[in-house]
Amino acid sequence: MYQTIPQIFSKIAQRWPATAAQMYKTRSGAFNSVTYAELEREVESLAAALSHLGIRRGDAVGLISDNRKEWLASDLAILSLGAADVPRGRDAMPYEVSFILSTTEAAFCFVENEGQLHKVLALASNLSLLKTLIVMDEEYEGPGDEGGEITILRYRDLVDQGRALLSDAEYAAFIKGERERGTSDEVATIIFTSGTTGEPKGVMLTHANFAYQLIAIPRLIKRFEPGQRWLSVLPVWHSFERILQYVIISQASTIAYSKPLGSVMLADLAQVNPHFMGSVPRIWEAVKAGVFSSMKNKSAMVKGMFSFFVKVASAYSYNKDLFFGTVATFKKRNRVIDVVRSTIPMILLHPLYKLGDHLVFSKVKAKLGDSFIAGVSGGGSMSEGVDLFFASIGITLLDGYGLTESAPVIGVRPIIGGVKRTMVVLEGTEARIVDEEGRDVQPGEKGLLLVRGPQVMKGYYNRPDLTEKVLTRDGWLDTGDLAMWTHRGEFAIAGRAKDTIVLSGGENLEPVPIEAKLCESEYIESAVVLGQDKRYLGALIVLNKARIEEYLTEKGIPYRVDRLAQMSEVKSLIEHTIAQIISSKQGFKSHEHIVRFTLLGASFEMGRELSAKQELKRFEINRLYEEEIAALFVS
Repeated sequence: MYQTIPQIFSKIAQRWPATAAQMYKTRSGAFNSVTYAELEREVESLAAALSHLGIRRGDAVGLISDNRKEWLASDLAILSLGAADVPRGRDAMPYEVSFILSTTEAAFCFVENEGQLHKVLALASNLSLLKTLIVMDEEYEGPGDEGGEITILRYRDLVDQGRALLSDAEYAAFIKGERERGTSDEVATIIFTSGTTGEPKGVMLTHANFAYQLIAIPRLIKRFEPGQRWLSVLPVWHSFERILQYVIISQASTIAYSKPLGSVMLADLAQVNPHFMGSVPRIWEAVKAGVFSSMKNKSAMVKGMFSFFVKVASAYSYNKDLFFGTVATFKKRNRVIDVVRSTIPMILLHPLYKLGDHLVFSKVKAKLGDSFIAGVSGGGSMSEGVDLFFASIGITLLDGYGLTESAPVIGVRPIIGGVKRTMVVLEGTEARIVDEEGRDVQPGEKGLLLVRGPQVMKGYYNRPDLTEKVLTRDGWLDTGDLAMWTHRGEFAIAGRAKDTIVLSGGENLEPVPIEAKLCESEYIESAVVLGQDKRYLGALIVLNKARIEEYLTEKGIPYRVDRLAQMSEVKSLIEHTIAQIISSKQGFKSHEHIVRFTLLGASFEMGRELSAKQELKRFEINRLYEEEIAALFVS
């Protein structure tokens, strides 16, 4: 039914050869372009060279790199041969790289630069099957004697070799034939995501998983046209940015590579003047914070005017939504009442809103360029405050939902008639929201989200046991997320049933290993790590009272047993302890560090915070400590 990704790309390249496929920065900071015809030649040349090296259909090829133009060409070349890539970013820890390359028995691996090269070479003793490393960076001069038994090649040399190989008509026909005989059920990629024990799981995604979305997503986002520019700032090895890049090339549009750093991104927005940008909630949180921060040093009159117009915009947007019926209906609403109550306020506020747009909001929108249509946000749910703020000042954000196991898109907010705080399931995808007994819940009620559709993964690589836990025989995927239906059929994410935490920046992490490490401290009895859809991690800490009392006695510090959690000396001790054990030196990434914590005065109890198996009852903890948790994430 579906084509492979390289087959789709080839047809687009044939139809739109002169259109820019990629924009990349030169050393001077200016953007250069690569046309579809040029990219197709590079892909075919690289595929020819890789085939000559021995890469065959069904092989797994490592791809350790962040966003750059060579990533897409490498991906398409690997897939053209019927092989699958195994991607990871350059921030991957050595043990992660070792695990994914050894598990998939990769004999070939692309690395972004010399730093990544040395990272992989240092793991050579654990990677007996790895034979060849390919360095993408043009500044890499080439190997000395550092490779040992592993052959080190340069990307640009392979492209040149491939061009020479393609001068042979027979070989060129062979490479084209390999691309054309690919089938949509072949595995395109194996993306490793964290497991509940911290051991990564390899999500096998097929060409059909991706190709289906290239049909379904444009049906909801109806503003795609050839030649549009997209600013690419997210890690491409993540499934969200990956599907965005496939959407872009399937629409004959342009990928402009940037970074999610404020100063870099703003400068690139001005240069590229994009129509769309893929993003995560944290980017828009930062933009909103920057807008408000820019007002701090303004005069009282300017600050007052800004505050006034923000309130006007919020009120106008709210009444406009009521009038046009674009409000989330988690509870039934009376359209007549909504129209009557919103008409006069909307009319009265409209002139003030237009004035505020001219004086204030137009300057914010100008930062995105005059071509900007929408930001597509994924990798975590947008907060209601961010969603409503940008909508009220006239910037369209399309919230999306999915997970790696669904390649990743399950739903997205339509660009026409979309309702803030909600999304719509892709056409062709089935979704159910069920209670603990598996019964479908009513609109406005929380339940577990189950999905079934062409984008659902083939399974976890070599782990049928783990696959069976989340994927039923008839194709229903347990997302691990809680959701609610509206009365109009949209849905919204309402939390997680699984332990996995997704920060607002899109980083996925497992709290269990962090909690286990925290509890290794003699001063900590229990720990709960939190941060779903937040910018950072927080933690609830239950003290080991006996050991804390011993510590205070040793230091000669007077105390009351019932006041230990409130003592500044105890807080300082725990802060120092956390900083020592949850650190980069201990193998934890920066986004896994605990930024804030709250000390709890009483131990967790079975039947309350703990299950009969002594496992944390996270939903109950979220309910019992709602105020304490909210305080952890107050700006």
